[in-house]
Amino acid sequence: MQGLAKRLVHLVLCAGMCLIALSLTTEAEARAPAQAAPSSSQCEALMAADLMAVPDAPTHVTSARLVAAAGGKPAYCEAEGMVAPQVGILMWLPAQSWNGKFLMAGCGGYCGMFTFMAMCQEPLKRGYACITTDMGHKGQELGGLEWAYNNPQAVTDFAYRATHVTALAGKAIIRQFYGKSAARSYFIGCSCGGRQALIEAERFPYDFDGIVVGAPAISYVDITLDFGMRAQALYENGKPLFDKQSIGILGNAVIAKCDMNDGVKDGQIGDPRLCKFDPKDIVCTADARSNCLSAKQATAAAAFYAEQKSASGVTLGQRAFPPGTETSTLGMADTPILKPTFYEDFYKYLAFVPNPGPAWRFEQFDPNADYKRMGMTRTLMDAGNPDLSRFKAAGGKLIFHHGWGDGGLSPFNSIDLYNKIERTMGGRAATQEFLRLFMVPDADHCSGGKGPWSIDFLTYIENWVERAEAPELLIGAHYADSAPLGTSFGNAKPQFTRPIFPYPMAARYSGAGDPNDAANFKAVPIED
Repeated sequence: MQGLAKRLVHLVLCAGMCLIALSLTTEAEARAPAQAAPSSSQCEALMAADLMAVPDAPTHVTSARLVAAAGGKPAYCEAEGMVAPQVGILMWLPAQSWNGKFLMAGCGGYCGMFTFMAMCQEPLKRGYACITTDMGHKGQELGGLEWAYNNPQAVTDFAYRATHVTALAGKAIIRQFYGKSAARSYFIGCSCGGRQALIEAERFPYDFDGIVVGAPAISYVDITLDFGMRAQALYENGKPLFDKQSIGILGNAVIAKCDMNDGVKDGQIGDPRLCKFDPKDIVCTADARSNCLSAKQATAAAAFYAEQKSASGVTLGQRAFPPGTETSTLGMADTPILKPTFYEDFYKYLAFVPNPGPAWRFEQFDPNADYKRMGMTRTLMDAGNPDLSRFKAAGGKLIFHHGWGDGGLSPFNSIDLYNKIERTMGGRAATQEFLRLFMVPDADHCSGGKGPWSIDFLTYIENWVERAEAPELLIGAHYADSAPLGTSFGNAKPQFTRPIFPYPMAARYSGAGDPNDAANFKAVPIED
C-alpha cells in the first residue's frame, strides 16, 4: 500500500510525464541571443526586492539561491516566497539562455506542497522560467483537509485565487530578475492542475497566451461524491471486493470484447464509446468457476460503469466510467482516493457551509437532499463555465486532453464540457479556432496506461500560439512504463506511436503498414 501511495503521488491527480516529454529545441530558442548570466548576488537580491506593490498580488521572496548546473539542468536561480497573505510559490529562473518565456505548472490532488515543481525540470532545460504554487496552504496531496476548516481565505485561495496571483507574482519576479517582461506565458496542468488551467481561461483570460488542460478536476464536489459512493459499492465490510487478479479478469474480458474497434488487435480500446460490455456476461457458473467474477463483483462493476442517481433522478457525482477504465491506477483497485482521508475530508472541512468538522462521516451524507447544499462551494471551485469568449478574444489558445483509460476522473466529464463550449462559442469551427479536445486512447490519469500517453504538449501549444500552427493531430508515444514526475525518455525508442485527432475524430488503423507506427492510422468521425 505504501508503494502504491508513493506511485499515486506522481501519477494520481497530477500531471506527469505526458505533459513534459520535452526534448526538442524550437527555432525561436535556437535564435535567442546570448544573455549575460545573472550572478549569485543578483539572485539573492530578489529577497530585498520590493514586490509588495504588485497589483492584486503583493509578493515577497523569502529565499533565493543560485543552483549550479547538474543532472542535465542548467544553473538557475531558485526563488521561494509567498503572495500575501498565505499563497506559497516556488520559481526557477535560468541563469543564462532564458528563452524569454514564462511557464506555470499546475499541482495535483489537494496540493499543499511543491511536489509538482518537478514538472519544471524539462522546461527549465529549454530555457523557461517556471513557477508553481502550494495553492495557499500546507497539507497532503491526497487528503488531510484540516487546513480548510473554518478558514475561508484558504478555501478561496485553493478554489481560484492562488492560481491567478501566482501567475502575477511569477511575471513580476521575471521583470525584477531579467529587467524585462516575458514575451509569452503558458500554463500546463492536469487533474487539479487541469482545473486550475480552466479557471485561468474562464476567469482570468489575460494571464496566459497558451493553456494545456489535462483531465481536469472540473468539480471537486462531483468527484469526491463519486469516490465516496464508489467506495461503498467496491468495498464490503471495509474490504475491497476486487483484487489484482479479479480486476485483471474484468479488464481482459473488456479487451477481448472491444479490442478491434480501432481496426487492429493491439490490446487497446481505441474508442470505448463503441464498446458494449456487460460484466454480468462473465459471472461464474456451475460450469465455469475460473476466469470469472462473482455475482457481487459483477454488480459492483456495473455500478462503476453507471451514473449514480438520487431518488428523484438527479445525477450525483461524476459521469459514468467507460469500459477500459477499470484497470487504471485510479479505477477499481484498493487505492488511497477511495479512503475517507480523500473524499470524506472534503465534506468534513470544505464542502458544506458551515463545515460539520472531524466527527462527520460520509455515511451521514443524504443523497436525496445534501447535494442541494453545495451551491456556494460549486460557485467558488467549479471550473465548468463554457463561455470562453474573453479568452478567445484575447488571442488565447487552449489544448484540452483526457485519457480514455482514466478511472479517476471520468473522460465523459471533459467531453460534456467540450460539447457545452461548442454550443456556447458558436459551433465546432468557431471553437476549434482556439480550443481543441484530444481524447487519448487507453491513457491513464494524466500519465501512464496502455495507450500513447507520452505527448509533448508544450511544443504543440507553442506552435499554435507562436506560429499559428493549429494542432491537426497530436503524436502520442507509449513506453514500457511511466516515468517519475518530471523526467524525460530523451532519445529512447517508444514501443509504439499513435495519432490523436481532435474530438470527435478517432484513429483507426488503415489496414496496411506497421500498426505500431502512427503514420498508418487515419481519422474517422465518431459522434456520441
